[in-house]
Amino acid sequence: MIGASGSGGFFLLIIAAFAFLWLVLVRPQKKRQVAQQQMLSELKPGDEVVTAGGIYGEITRLGEEDEEGDVYVRIAPALEVRVARRAIGGIVVPPEPEPQLSEPEEVQQPGE
Repeated sequence: MIGASGSGGFFLLIIAAFAFLWLVLVRPQKKRQVAQQQMLSELKPGDEVVTAGGIYGEITRLGEEDEEGDVYVRIAPALEVRVARRAIGGIVVPPEPEPQLSEPEEVQQPGE
């Protein structure tokens, strides 16, 4: 009977290991995939993007409306390239301008 209780503990250990791997590896990967699909579906002309190859540009028009359609990206004033939609790495968010702090005015001491 000692072997029967030992195998039950081993079985629970295997289940716990699979649950841990699912929580650490599979679940975050699924979240990233969903976020990537959502970003690709929300692309529109005028968005500044970066491709998976590191090329920055502005979307000028979208090809076919399905997920596998092409995206036309202007990377220079007179240069437009066709890029696979799935090759878009992300949308570039312009940095917020830093608030301009005014120079403190010099305070004159009495008697100067």
